[in-house]
Amino acid sequence: MYRITRYRIGCIIVMKKSDNRPFTIVVVSGKGGTGKTTVTAALSILAENIVVCDADVDAANLHLILKPQVIESRDFFGIKLASIDESLCTGCGECLDACRYDAIVPDPIRVVESFCEGCAACFHVCPVNAVTMKPHQAGELYISRIASHSDGRTDIPMIHARLGIAEDNSGLLVSEVRKSADEMAETDHLETILIDGPPGIGCPVIASLTGSNLALVVTEPTVSGVSDLERILELCGHFRIPTRIIINKCDINEELCRTIERVAEDAGGKVIGRIPYDERVIESISRKTTVIEAGPESIAREIRSVWDRVTGEIAEMR
Repeated sequence: MYRITRYRIGCIIVMKKSDNRPFTIVVVSGKGGTGKTTVTAALSILAENIVVCDADVDAANLHLILKPQVIESRDFFGIKLASIDESLCTGCGECLDACRYDAIVPDPIRVVESFCEGCAACFHVCPVNAVTMKPHQAGELYISRIASHSDGRTDIPMIHARLGIAEDNSGLLVSEVRKSADEMAETDHLETILIDGPPGIGCPVIASLTGSNLALVVTEPTVSGVSDLERILELCGHFRIPTRIIINKCDINEELCRTIERVAEDAGGKVIGRIPYDERVIESISRKTTVIEAGPESIAREIRSVWDRVTGEIAEMR
């Protein structure tokens, strides 16, 4: 399990490894819409002894397919926001001059929370201590159980979260999701954590990748898909995380599929799956179920093959 040691590097909370930690797989993509969550949902019901995690806290949707039952919810508090006690305020205007975000307005002097960035400049300049920095709820974290699957397995743990509208600190919430998944794995003696990561290469993605053992990168054979693949592979390479690539809609452009294989090889990764385009995948999503359970069988068979390759990678790395 992780021994949590908090070193702040920008938005990252580094998790130092311990010897008996679970094997952590993060499914990522350089951009949204590549099929990352669809693949994660399908893999989640093929695995055993697993914790499923949705780290895309800005737009969580894995729960729509897996339909978990929420067992516990926890409030997530992000940055502290300024609050002015009007009974103490003398109206001197020091806080107005100090604020660079137009979050403080006059007549009477007060804070507009939606503009406040939590910098605490007003707190430090107030001569009468009328400003306090108060915790601000920015979202919720959920501990859930996936009730059932077509193969009869039940009670699969899932950790997911929701960030409030226009809230910041999604990277910190991702770290809390990861921490809760580690705790769940330790409590239930589970061997693997499967994470549906956020799209892109920003702070939430970095937080989801930190400390993981393997990144599954879902891409598609388009010009933008290749460009975004290069970005996410560079990020994974920076953190020395082994990468394996899954090409979704592989039959729409064979030439770009070959380009993806070259890009993957140059980055030290390799393609382990090719999923063809099929409109029936959209039908399975609209029915809120996985392609393993609802078909089409050709795609379900390919995803099973991907998971077999992943389990082989896990055995080698361990």
